[in-house]
Amino acid sequence: MTRRAGRVLVLFLAALLPLLAGAGQAQAAGYRYWSFWDLGGDGWTYATQGPSVARPADGDVQGFRFAVSEESDDSAQPRGAADFDTVCAKTPARDGSKRVALVLDFGTAHDAPSGETPPARRTACARVAPDASTAEALASVAGPLRYDSSALLCAIAGYPQRGCGEQVSGTGSEPGAGASASGKETEDGTENTGSPASGESDKSGESGGPSLGLVAGAAVVALLGAAAFRQVRRRG
Repeated sequence: MTRRAGRVLVLFLAALLPLLAGAGQAQAAGYRYWSFWDLGGDGWTYATQGPSVARPADGDVQGFRFAVSEESDDSAQPRGAADFDTVCAKTPARDGSKRVALVLDFGTAHDAPSGETPPARRTACARVAPDASTAEALASVAGPLRYDSSALLCAIAGYPQRGCGEQVSGTGSEPGAGASASGKETEDGTENTGSPASGESDKSGESGGPSLGLVAGAAVVALLGAAAFRQVRRRG
């Protein structure tokens, strides 16, 4: 191969790499849903149980965040500072009950469904029975709640009005924004820790085939390859 042909091949490869990267990015998708968090000494950690199963202790702080993300492990955490003494300062202890501090972050306008505006972040102190679940504590201070047929938490305080863990075409403005209430839960409370729309790609109209961006990228790569081949044949 001549030096000139080699330069042509290098230029071809340089054009190929960004096209392949762009095609991969075109397939990226996220889910819009509520995530569920526990606050500990190291900050927020993603909850290991769904809110209808979790049984917080008196003095616990738990949070919910509405956002868009690709993976639950990278979900956006509730924003702002929070501690039990501050949230529950005006809710005195009472025998035969427990207090749970809740942080409700309704997310950003970027994460909101079309036509909806997220309410401002707020906190609430739920005073509930000692054996109450997080879902019961949440319902006592932030109703109405909305669930889907698989008991996935869809809305807190009526937000959002529509949708539930639906797939969207891209991620939110923050790294990995969003998540479900620690995954779906079945009617009997058994947790399914898959993604919000796990096994439901048909709902979003996706068939699992190559994306339009990938097909277009492959076509351009083919054209560049043919051009490079002709240059090598003519100048080699």
